[in-house]
Amino acid sequence: MPHLTFRIFLAALALACASLPATAQTVGPAWPTQTIRLIVPFTPGTGMDTIARIVAPKLGERLGQAVIVENKPGASGNIGADAVAKAAPDGYTLMVGANTMLMAASLYKSVPFNPVTDFAPISLAAWGTLMLVTNPKTGINSVADLIAKAKASPGKLTYGSPGVGTPHHMAMELFKDLTGTDLLHVPYKGSSGAVVDLLSGSIDLMFIPIHVAMPYVKAGKLKALAVGSPKRHPLAPDLPTLQELGIKGAEVDMWYAFLAPKGTPAPIIAKLNTELRAILALADVKSAFEKQGLYAASNSSAEMATLMQKDFIRWAAIIKKNKISAD
Repeated sequence: MPHLTFRIFLAALALACASLPATAQTVGPAWPTQTIRLIVPFTPGTGMDTIARIVAPKLGERLGQAVIVENKPGASGNIGADAVAKAAPDGYTLMVGANTMLMAASLYKSVPFNPVTDFAPISLAAWGTLMLVTNPKTGINSVADLIAKAKASPGKLTYGSPGVGTPHHMAMELFKDLTGTDLLHVPYKGSSGAVVDLLSGSIDLMFIPIHVAMPYVKAGKLKALAVGSPKRHPLAPDLPTLQELGIKGAEVDMWYAFLAPKGTPAPIIAKLNTELRAILALADVKSAFEKQGLYAASNSSAEMATLMQKDFIRWAAIIKKNKISAD
């Protein structure tokens, strides 16, 4: 009988020991223990790159490990995003993404990842406000004027964008959809050419980041009509929002966020969320962002997931309805 009891004890001990590797694997070692890569799926100098380079050194200090920024541009951000989606979910590969990745998923026929299900949202990073402006030569002085003129001459008014599928383009497509207007899209290869032609009067109107538009508005070279944010902007407090003007659902601000590969352990996501929210609340970070027309913001992982799901559905519907394709 004692031998049986001892055998039972040994069996129980073996079972307990066998379970240790699984438990250790679930909890994982102390994190981080090595360099963290922060992927930017666009070229240096873009909004995402600016955010990454301001935040990375501060995040590295707080985590006790280097955080290096790595640019992986191409295919409207799809190349870099795909690399992150397929990376090991161990907390050592992160990404600064934007709402453009949700649009790109519907604009291209073949996207190798799902922007909603293949990533673990960490936190919002910033907002970038778009302002609706027109060339003064058009004689359009309000959104009401714009809608009336567009309906009187469908397809005659032209608007520019940095390219098919960009936030500037999609913002106007949403505007058209919500107002029942027909405007002619003139896509450019980048913002500079579009802005030059808008200033000359070659095109009539455009959505432009507010920090880019304001110097021209103040100089009388462009006429500001509204902002695409949920509330008025500090740079133009007297300018109404599209929603105030009765265009419900016309929230077209660009957002930026920190993301990780799907399956990244919840404790790592929680730790990153805590540290990033603290960094984004710093006065020097807010100031550095504002100089680039970005406004630091953060939220919970769950709130970020909800925002991504909502925007994915909204932009997919607009893209399908208007038969927009980047291929």
